Amino acid sequence: MSNDNQEQTGQEQAGQAQTTLGADDNKIIAERRAKLGAIRARGVAFPNDFVPQHKAADLVEQYGGWTREELEAEPQQVVLAGRMMLRREAGKKAAFATLQDASGVRADGRIQIYVTLDNAGEEAMEALRSYDLGDILGVEGTLFKTKVEELTVKVTKLRLITKSLRPLPDKFHGLADQETKYRQRYVDLIMNEETRRTFKARTAAIASIRRFMQEHQFMEVETPMLHPIPGGAAAKPFVTHHNALDMQMFLRIAPELYLKRLVVGGFDRVFEINRNFRNEGVSIRHNPEFTMMEFYAAYTDYKWLMDFTEAVIRQAATDAHGTAELTYGGRALDLSKPFHRLTIVQAINKFAPGYSDAQLHDMDFLKAELAKFGVKPHAVAGLGALQLALFEETAEAQLWEPTFIIDYPVEVSPLARASDTVDGITERFELFMVGREIANGFSELNDPEDQAARFLAQVEAKDAGDEEAMFYDADYIRALEYGMPPAGGCGIGIDRLMMIITDSPNIRDVLLFPHLRKED
Repeated sequence: MSNDNQEQTGQEQAGQAQTTLGADDNKIIAERRAKLGAIRARGVAFPNDFVPQHKAADLVEQYGGWTREELEAEPQQVVLAGRMMLRREAGKKAAFATLQDASGVRADGRIQIYVTLDNAGEEAMEALRSYDLGDILGVEGTLFKTKVEELTVKVTKLRLITKSLRPLPDKFHGLADQETKYRQRYVDLIMNEETRRTFKARTAAIASIRRFMQEHQFMEVETPMLHPIPGGAAAKPFVTHHNALDMQMFLRIAPELYLKRLVVGGFDRVFEINRNFRNEGVSIRHNPEFTMMEFYAAYTDYKWLMDFTEAVIRQAATDAHGTAELTYGGRALDLSKPFHRLTIVQAINKFAPGYSDAQLHDMDFLKAELAKFGVKPHAVAGLGALQLALFEETAEAQLWEPTFIIDYPVEVSPLARASDTVDGITERFELFMVGREIANGFSELNDPEDQAARFLAQVEAKDAGDEEAMFYDADYIRALEYGMPPAGGCGIGIDRLMMIITDSPNIRDVLLFPHLRKED
């Protein structure tokens, strides 16, 4: 029999369990349970005494460039473990298999093993043939290169570490159903190299952000997840009840007011990377539980914040992706260049030309124009809120290049410091790229009397039907009355940023376990 025929036969054998999955899933599971029963009868079924000393990607990186002769002259002993993803026979006395482990930031963590009757023994050969794709194996052996120059482990010892009872999806089609990928992320991670790379990139980006913050003298802190009063953002909260205290509480919508209490207490630079919860819609850009990074720096303002935020994001992209020159959805996105800055009105004029200055300052016109988009503003909405609403309908989705939209109206910025030079606006920005908001920041309002008046205005808006308006937080006002230094603060949406860095079209693609409807 030729080698080509041997390989084809081996591939057919390797894929047998997979190709029959659709026909008889339960039969395959029953057969694997029977194998597990036989293993139990012989001793420990799930051993916990095997300790890998090497990782696949590290071995490929370190020895992939060695020649066959160099590996023969300096034998490299290795001990590693991984999930068997492929097996093929090489005659009656030898077989190849591919093991996959968790190694490598930008590599897939796979290495080939070679088991022969001469090197591993008859028991190991028979055991390998009885193992199933998905089983986790431990191997010891030496490195060599095959005739096609593939780095391979010549196995001397072979052990079954974990028996897989469920067959993996068909290797030729992978895990194709998108909802199944989200519901069974563990299978998605096993089968899809791109998914593994996405989440490794996410980890690298978050680690980069932490380093950057610490290098700039920010202290990482943790603030409560359960709040007696929801604050720090305009959003609808999740409501719960604390039995021991017999009081209503809310999952936090933002950590802002607690972080600023720390600035009052004397911590000049603080940041937190953690979860927020908002009881709102679910979409390709929204998940009710999401990750934010908020940071506050005393004696800074919103202009300093824009420069700093730009630097944080640029560094995170570079560390996770290898460059700040990205591609999103097939379109270039360059984070290496200075970000643009526009006011709300300037953005409308640039991306929706045709409105006159008089029209953009005419409340009746703005209400009529918004009605064309099906938008009905709140009864108490002023000029600034109407302009913002028109911006959201006409310009926001077109902000592909990184752009800071600045000078937000006071009425929609209850925690931001008002401008000293222009009535009705605040020293606030929102950062947009690829048509979506990524960050929100401003010079902080540290005048307790002004803040109390803003809270009261929010209460009036809530009474008028605005479910996202803020509550009055008396303790936060008390904290400000002790004196908070001038400061700037910003929140960056980590999940949306990760979508951009990893070129992912759906927020669920960058969440390990996104929220979904009930499976039934």
